[in-house]
Amino acid sequence: MSEGSPGSKTLALSQDLRALVAIDLGAESCRVSLLRWQEGVPGIHMVHRFPNAAVERNGGLHWDIAVILQGLKAGLLRCAELAPEGIASIAVDGWAVDYVRLRADGSRMGEPFCYRDERTVAAEKAVHAKISAGRLYALTGTQQLRINTLYQLYADKMAGGAAARWMNLPEYVLHWLGGRAVAEFTNATHTGMVNIRSHAWAAEVFAAVGLEPGAAAEIVPPGAVLGTVQGALAQLPAFRETKLIAPACHDTASAIAGIPASGEDWAYISSGTWSLVGALLEEANLSEAAREKNFTNLGAVGGRICFHKNVNGMWLLRQCMETWAQAGREWDVAELVAAAKLQQAPDQVLDLSDDDLLLPGEMPGRINAQRRRHGLSPLSQMPEAAPVYAGLIFHSLAERYAEVLREVTEITGRQFSRIYIVGGGSRNQLLNRLTERATGLTVVPGAVESSTIGNFAVQMASLQHGGGEQGVAFEDVSHWAGVLAG
Repeated sequence: MSEGSPGSKTLALSQDLRALVAIDLGAESCRVSLLRWQEGVPGIHMVHRFPNAAVERNGGLHWDIAVILQGLKAGLLRCAELAPEGIASIAVDGWAVDYVRLRADGSRMGEPFCYRDERTVAAEKAVHAKISAGRLYALTGTQQLRINTLYQLYADKMAGGAAARWMNLPEYVLHWLGGRAVAEFTNATHTGMVNIRSHAWAAEVFAAVGLEPGAAAEIVPPGAVLGTVQGALAQLPAFRETKLIAPACHDTASAIAGIPASGEDWAYISSGTWSLVGALLEEANLSEAAREKNFTNLGAVGGRICFHKNVNGMWLLRQCMETWAQAGREWDVAELVAAAKLQQAPDQVLDLSDDDLLLPGEMPGRINAQRRRHGLSPLSQMPEAAPVYAGLIFHSLAERYAEVLREVTEITGRQFSRIYIVGGGSRNQLLNRLTERATGLTVVPGAVESSTIGNFAVQMASLQHGGGEQGVAFEDVSHWAGVLAG
């Protein structure tokens, strides 16, 4: 076996024989997963999953960070029981933009706000009075969203909050476990405060809105080792000398890292409640066309860029299902997919960019309101008509995916032959088939929990090469993603 072959890499890392832990923070649930080696082959097991939800408290919408940490600790203790060989490393990914503010002694200042809190409505307008949306895009390449950390931090300032150090949630969890305070690159780009060309904090943005640059942590790349587990957990044999590794801390970047692909002829769809449709680029595309089409440039493993657009996804169907459940008929997604296969193609697909379809509640009625505006007959809103709505939504998604990918080609010049679909939507065979037909590209279903695979793949690449401050190479992460995907 040659030194550089994939098999030799697998054997070299497995000689340690210690387990790895991946923590995935989700706005609806959090997961703790364990990777163990058996005869040189890695296997992944989800050890602990617990619900998560924002709570109305103290006049705002917050995350109960104490409950989250308690759930993670329970999962880690279970990992210690299941892995007597010990645990080599832990890494954390999760949703972006939300953060924890810290006092001088490192303790938390209250509970972190949830990005859905409406305080950023006024903050966004106030920020744009100081620096235009166009200038922000030219610097950061980030899609304008009022949930971005920039607007949240300015909302803190408008409320009279004292300047304080802050860290996004995945990095904070790593800090809580004993790691040094950092801002991981992929997650930092979601703040709307990073110069996407230099990969450093954008001094002009901080200065324009009067935020303190020193309050932001040092930016590090995916794969950086932040220290070892400290505190009570470190007293357990399993967690002695356990490294804390920054993966691609943003869960979408981890999900894309979990795709075992090479070359430049592939696009991706991270398909779940929302669909992120785009491609990996070597560098950001800050063209006027990209801004007009509302594409975002976000950090990826190996210094690459996730260039994509957010598409209203399976959330539409979930909203419909909630309405039908309230009317007394509960459907599940698998049942609706099977029933939708028997439906004829719709007379016209939905305009998924319609703002009305972004609002919660009474989704069948919202769909019919759009149909009426387009001169079409409304559909029955009875629960028995659910398969018709499901078919309409799946056809609409496939056509929208094709439209977005055509835009990617027009803007970047990139030509595609295949699409990797990861996340829960990867199991929807009907949607996959419709997407293949609409795009003319080969659909390759990926892992449902691709963010967990990407998290582990970054850890494995980091452990393989010593976890230097230069981060990990895209090719090494892709290799390990392939190993884990089987």
